[in-house]
Amino acid sequence: MLVLTRKTGESIQIGDDIELTVISVKGDQVKLGINAPKNVDIHRKEVYLSIQEENTEASKGIDNLFNLLPKND
Repeated sequence: MLVLTRKTGESIQIGDDIELTVISVKGDQVKLGINAPKNVDIHRKEVYLSIQEENTEASKGIDNLFNLLPKND
């Protein structure tokens, strides 16, 4: 893990098209601004993990999707 120190108003650039900016710091909370292309999904970690879990649950029980398709003989 890369650890960087930034002050309010300072940014971190990720690749060519993602910028993280420290908006404010209050106590133990940091407010970040994220500038990224529309095609980049951005979620809080707990939301991302919940989505992954739901996707895994939704795909259980379907051994072979092709068995669901009508057979054309």
